[in-house]
Amino acid sequence: MEWKYVLASLVYSVVGIVILGVSFWIWEKVTPENLWKEILEKQNLALAVVAAAFMIALAIIISSAIHS
Repeated sequence: MEWKYVLASLVYSVVGIVILGVSFWIWEKVTPENLWKEILEKQNLALAVVAAAFMIALAIIISSAIHS
């Protein structure tokens, strides 16, 4: 096992997680309502599903960009 591949994998994982977090934060600021308040306090299941789909879609895009 070569450590440079393990290190590269860790670095790319951190970069992907940071990009995912920043993009979700931007999405939170662009939308008119507070997403976390809607999901946690008002139990808005539809919004939770949309947020999860957003996170999964962005994760797929980031992972394919990193592996290319």
